[in-house]
Amino acid sequence: MMRIPGSGLAKGLAVTLRTMTKKTVTAQYPDVQPELPPRTRGVIALLEENCTVCMLCARECPDWCIYIDSHKETLPAADPNARARTRNVLDRFAIDFSLCMYCGICIEVCPFDALFWSPEFEYAETDILELTHERDRLREWMWTVPPPPAHDPGAEEPKEIGMARKAADKLAAAAQAAEAEGGDR
Repeated sequence: MMRIPGSGLAKGLAVTLRTMTKKTVTAQYPDVQPELPPRTRGVIALLEENCTVCMLCARECPDWCIYIDSHKETLPAADPNARARTRNVLDRFAIDFSLCMYCGICIEVCPFDALFWSPEFEYAETDILELTHERDRLREWMWTVPPPPAHDPGAEEPKEIGMARKAADKLAAAAQAAEAEGGDR
């Protein structure tokens, strides 16, 4: 195939002319907040009530940027024949965002839904040492977490819900059978 001399230059100029004739759109960021996609990864938020201090997030973090301190507390037995229980109490939960690479592994491995993605992205600091945010700051971001998206009405039902529904139906049928049997006597 024979190439025409200067065809690459003509294509480049055509792209330039097309771009020059389009109207530009400038984002007025500080005055107008940007429209963020629903799954934006801004900062990690902490729902402290759900944290059981299992340390999975800190152990699985590839950057080791999560710091957790806790102590054990003994709860008195509710029944005199029962034994006292111990539970972990969260003393410190901090994330060093100067180390964090926003991979989300900590959020995925949390079995109790204590960590969430918040779309908040305005947390710059003038000193790098101030990028270690303690649990108070992480708790504040929890209220910026958007609600989960609605379930797809066309999706198939999860197996767990289907099995629970079958078990409930069996119990209801057994209760009706027992009631009918008691009413026949």
